[in-house]
Amino acid sequence: MRRCFIFAAGTYYGLREKPEAGDLVLAADAGYQICRRENIVPDLLLGDFDSMDQPADFDHVHRVPVEKDDTDTMLAVKTALEQGCDTVYIYGGTGGKRLDHTLANLQTLLYIRRRGARGYLYDDDFVWTAIENETLTVERTVEWGLLSVFCLGAPASGIDEAGVQYPLAGAALSAEFPLGVSNHILKPRARITVRDGALLVGWELPPASDISSIE
Repeated sequence: MRRCFIFAAGTYYGLREKPEAGDLVLAADAGYQICRRENIVPDLLLGDFDSMDQPADFDHVHRVPVEKDDTDTMLAVKTALEQGCDTVYIYGGTGGKRLDHTLANLQTLLYIRRRGARGYLYDDDFVWTAIENETLTVERTVEWGLLSVFCLGAPASGIDEAGVQYPLAGAALSAEFPLGVSNHILKPRARITVRDGALLVGWELPPASDISSIE
């Protein structure tokens, strides 16, 4: 198992855990500023540098043209997968002024999953991942913690949700109606199963400030 931490140029809501020896750390364009704030030295800074100037005091840089198919975050994701990472944590991948980049990064979670890894996209005390034809178990870390499930692509079927306020059994979800928004985790663990299709799953986390005070 190898983990990758990607720091992107969106809104940063706090670090959940720090990279350790052996982890791959990638800064995507202005995500480098988050690394500087957290005193983390990335293994590689990559991007087109349309969000900040390329730093003169950092040598591990992969610069790409502005006109390209990949966002800087997707470029970092592809690098992580090429380096054999099977768990990808994305910070600074939501918020900011660009809703389109938030949507792109949510779609990227499915790109990661279909290549045998799992991605986690951190928002404001919330985390998102994608599942496809599988079961995901989510630990309840907040009392009455929120859980939202959305169809990601073609209609999904055979969906179960257990341990939640509004359980499902053999249900179907489509991308046109957000039936799975704003559920609540009641049990110590919630289980989400989709037998045919892909889902975007997000759940509430304790405030990042609480995590920092514990450490």
